[in-house]
Amino acid sequence: MRWAVRRKPSKSSASRAPGSGSRRRRRGPSPADEAQSPDGLVRRLGALPASVVYDALRKLGVDNPALPAAIKSLTPPTRIAGRVFTVSGREKPGLDRDETLRAWAKLLSEIPPGCVVVCQPRTHGIALMGELSAKALKVKGVAGYVVDGACRDLELVERVGLAVFGTHATPADIAGRWLPDRRRGRVVIGHCAVEDGDYLIADRDGVVIIPSATAGEAIAEAEAMSGTESDMRKAIGAGMDPLQAYLKHGKF
Repeated sequence: MRWAVRRKPSKSSASRAPGSGSRRRRRGPSPADEAQSPDGLVRRLGALPASVVYDALRKLGVDNPALPAAIKSLTPPTRIAGRVFTVSGREKPGLDRDETLRAWAKLLSEIPPGCVVVCQPRTHGIALMGELSAKALKVKGVAGYVVDGACRDLELVERVGLAVFGTHATPADIAGRWLPDRRRGRVVIGHCAVEDGDYLIADRDGVVIIPSATAGEAIAEAEAMSGTESDMRKAIGAGMDPLQAYLKHGKF
């Protein structure tokens, strides 16, 4: 009787995992790709002053990138960075109270997490943000709220912790008086056109809108300018004459 000789598997075949073949392990995005992603751009934008971003946009030829100076921080925190979700509406006295509140609640439900709401209400007579609305947005993870108009419940909104920028406060609410008419559309505030999906940076200096098409270039330019400002700051702090510092660094 002949016995079959069992051969030992080679080291290469023994070490190869079943089914692995010539498959390559998938790699995630590189750090450079991640930095250019929407989340990466928002993170980089959040580390920059609004004034430097404004300067970078002007250098790139973007006109009117800032919202009117009347729009300022109404409740802490005083900084916002994120992608824009646009909302607009109109005041219409005599509306049904339930209709207006249902429409407002539906609007809050449609706002995605992580965004910054930019609202053009076309009225300064009533508040377009209050405590309960701020709470709903904060719980959803919305980054902030900017309105060309009024807010109310400011002390309570401050406790909620949602960053809110607007022009003023009023106790008047929207019930029976205001309806949203557009989401994710183009809005104009002052001389600044804002598109859904644009980027926004806001701090105590004001609110700056970064068009989505130029966001990567503008943020990179702002980062470079911020570095130059740091060098300028050190030079002036060391006693260099302001004119000589400007001639050396080209920034002031």
